[in-house]
Amino acid sequence: MKGKLVVRVIAFIAVALLLVLIGGIGFVYLAPETATHTFLAIERKQAGLERKEIDLPDGTHYVYLEGGSGEPLMLLHGFGANKDSFARASRYLTSRYRVIVPDHIGFGESSHPPDADYSPIAQAERLHALAKALGISNVHLGGNSMGGHIAMSYAALYPAEVKSLWLLDPGGIWTAPKSELRRIIDETGQNPLIVRNEEDFAALLTMVMTKRPFIPKPIMNVMAQERIKNYELEKRIFGQITSDSIEERIKGLATPSLIVWGDQDRLINVATTEILHGLLPNSKVIIMQGIGHVPMVEMPQESADDYLRFRATLSN
Repeated sequence: MKGKLVVRVIAFIAVALLLVLIGGIGFVYLAPETATHTFLAIERKQAGLERKEIDLPDGTHYVYLEGGSGEPLMLLHGFGANKDSFARASRYLTSRYRVIVPDHIGFGESSHPPDADYSPIAQAERLHALAKALGISNVHLGGNSMGGHIAMSYAALYPAEVKSLWLLDPGGIWTAPKSELRRIIDETGQNPLIVRNEEDFAALLTMVMTKRPFIPKPIMNVMAQERIKNYELEKRIFGQITSDSIEERIKGLATPSLIVWGDQDRLINVATTEILHGLLPNSKVIIMQGIGHVPMVEMPQESADDYLRFRATLSN
């Protein structure tokens, strides 16, 4: 009798789980925009992050994520990305730091002025104004790709106010050997980072990451819309950031720096680490095996753990 009861309970649980799964799949396919916002909200909550917005005195509008307490840590996303690219790693950081992750001007939900200066220096100056508006005078900075380029520009402009740098596959070092991305652009004139349609977006995710998190196609298509709408502005921004070299501005910069690179990065050659390490005298390098251009997305906990160990050395 007990055996039959156990079988019935197991069967009931299996049916219930199947219904939940079917309902979840239906939710994703019938209401992809709502599903996308729901999943982002869950990820932010798990990370202890809250969406906020602020207008600076000059009218610049920033939307950002913030959570945790402790020393301020501002994390800067890369080209074409947005604030949620750091949400997964922030889950392991908000217990220790006050984490702020803004959408850069020109991306995400922040202002998109069509004729603004989008050079890394101009973006760094805006972020400095944002930090002041948030009551932050000294800050630890982290940045991926374009965000790393901007973080280094910030440190070069305000060296006394930047306590450390966390540089994840940063841009701005253009004397390194060509990457696959650069060869494609040079040989075809086409830029895989500029998204025209949903197919471009799917191909881009494959190029950027070797360990890509599973994203249902309907949600991926919703995510693609932000890039498609920003197509013309992103072409302009890409030209501005790739024409700016950071090398002379950071040569000899004493800011403690953790340089992290995925050895499978197809966008910026991993050999860039040697040049950057030579420019920053107080830097440490970590090469992540089997990882692409966005370590904090592909391996969020490992990336965060590496950063926590780096930060621990600063207090010794």
